[in-house]
Parts: sequence; C-alpha cells; structure tokens
Amino acid sequence: MNPSATIDDPVIRKLEELLARFNFVTESMNRPENAGHPVRIVELSKEHGRLRRIVDPYQEYRKAMASVAESKALLADPTSDAELKTLAEEEVDQGQRKAEELLEGIKKALVSSDDAAIESIILEIRAGTGGDEAALFAGNLYDMYMRYCDHRSFKVEVMDASPSDLGGYREIILNIRGQGVYQHLGYEGGGHRVQRVPDTETQGRIHTSAATVAVLPEPEEVDVQIDWEKDVIEHVSRAGGPGGQNVNKVSSAIKLEHVPTGITVSMRDEKSQHKNRAKARRILVTRIYDQFVQSQRAERDASRKGMIGSGDRSQRVRTYNFPQNRCTDHRINLDLYSLDKIMQGDLDELVAALQEHDYQQRLSNL
Repeated sequence: MNPSATIDDPVIRKLEELLARFNFVTESMNRPENAGHPVRIVELSKEHGRLRRIVDPYQEYRKAMASVAESKALLADPTSDAELKTLAEEEVDQGQRKAEELLEGIKKALVSSDDAAIESIILEIRAGTGGDEAALFAGNLYDMYMRYCDHRSFKVEVMDASPSDLGGYREIILNIRGQGVYQHLGYEGGGHRVQRVPDTETQGRIHTSAATVAVLPEPEEVDVQIDWEKDVIEHVSRAGGPGGQNVNKVSSAIKLEHVPTGITVSMRDEKSQHKNRAKARRILVTRIYDQFVQSQRAERDASRKGMIGSGDRSQRVRTYNFPQNRCTDHRINLDLYSLDKIMQGDLDELVAALQEHDYQQRLSNL
C-alpha cells in the first residue's frame, strides 16, 4: 500500500475509527461514575490495551506522513534553495520508507489483534472413522502438537484422556497456554484424514481413517457469566477405566449439563471429585464461549468469500498421506512433501502459509 494513503483508503478509514474509539475508551476510564464499577473498568482496560497495540504505531505513521508532507511543501516552494531541496528530497524518501514499514505492521496487527490477545486455548482431539487406526492417528496428532508446543515454548496440560487398547486415544483434551498460541494453533480445527498402511495390514493395502480437532479459545472470567446453581445440572458417578483401588469405590466422575445451550462435559481424569469438577467447569465455559463466538462469526462472515474455515469439525482441512510423504491442506491447496518432519512437530512452514492466506483475506474484507 502506498504510504500516501488518505482517509478514502478503507484501511486508513478503519484506523481512524479505532483511534476515535481509543480516545473514547480512554476518556471513559477516567470518568468518576465508572470508578465504582470494577467489571466495567476491567472491560474498558482490556479494550484499551487491545486498541493501543494498533493506535500507538498508527500515531507514529501519522507523524511520519506529516513530516513527508512538510518536506514536499519545501520542494514545491520556488523560494527554497538547492541545498534545502536536496535535504527535503532525502527526508521525503526516508519518511515514506518509514511510513510504509509502519503501515505494513499496522495492517497485520489490525487483522490479527483479537487472535494475538488469546493466550490460552482448549484443543480437543477425537478419533473419527477407522476404528483402532483412527485412535492411533489421534495419538499421532497429539504427539505432533506436543512437539510443536515444545518448539514454541507453549505450556500444555492434559485435562482429560481416553486411551485406546492399542496405544492411541479415542479422545484427548489439552489446555495450551502461551503468547501467540491461538495465532499458531487456531487453524488446526476441523477434520484430519490419514492415508497409510496400518501395522496390522498384512497385504500392504492403504487404509483411510480420520480424527477431528477442535480449537477453542479459553475465555477470561469476565467474558462468560454462568449461573451455576440455576443453569447447570451436575451428575456425579463412579469413575470407570483401568483397575485400581479408586475404581467404583469413590464417586469422582463429574458430568455437567448447561441447560440453556444443551452443552455437556464429562470429566473423570482425576481421582478427586473437586479437581474433576474444576476441569469440567473450565471446559464447559470454553465451549459455551466458543458457541457464542462461532454464531457471531457466522453472521459476520456470511457474505465473505475465500476465508479460511472456522474450524468446524465437519470441514476436512488436511490429509496426511504417508506413502507419498505428503501433507495437503485443502483450505489453501498446499502440498508439502515433508510429512515425516511435520509429524515430528515441524509445523512452521504450514502455519506460516495459513497465516499469510488468512491475513490477505482478512485485509481484503476490511
């Protein structure tokens, strides 16, 4: 984009709107009538912080453009001497380069600021069609994400797991935390298909199986309000699973049902009923929040074309073809012949391509 962009440019127009909103929020934070409303102050502070990441560099851009305009005025002034015009030309070049760099950074922040603010997610992997092979593939995906998280220094907590008999997982739920976690893992939601020869296959035939992944931003407490007494039904039962002293003796398994939405969560990972309840509540809050976000996104994006999918589990996003060492991302028609490295957690090239495609689409829809 040319740094001489004007208010008629949709990006600049959007930035001016955000600047006006930032000034309003700043003023609202200082109003005496808001001092006695801590929840309101927290909401304003969060919005102020999000806006500031865009507004501060935009202010620098405006200063750079003002400096360029002054230098151009000197160049156009017939009374300016040659030495002054030479200096003005240098300042125009430097100012335009600075403005170009600032604006490029601002555009990226503009379309990704909401995602950048999310530093905790719930990632759920479930085996799909394919029986034991699907469960093994779900386990492979879990290993892949664990290695990638280690590479990115993300912190991972296994919240619940249902192992299969052959060493995979029927389901596993993770809480992943870290700066930029949603920007890097937010594209993983959807259907993942694997094509390979299973270890149990004696005739060398390629089998196809699948797993689904859901990526849910974990909201802060202020984002979701739940009346636990009125809206949530709790069921307590004895934990099943492998043998042990705790099995069928202590009622530690928890199932929560959110009546208004019909969303349910079961948790039996811990021996402690209290810990299972706490984990179940975190996942329930996250799923309720995700349902709200998805409904908003569906309304907002209904008329948009070309956007990367929302992570709906019904959408097939990727195929892992082991005989060809190929990983295909169907959303951006990308084939990478480095599946061996990808399964070891080397997702950087894949994620970068998804981020760039998403960035261009979001920018075109401003």
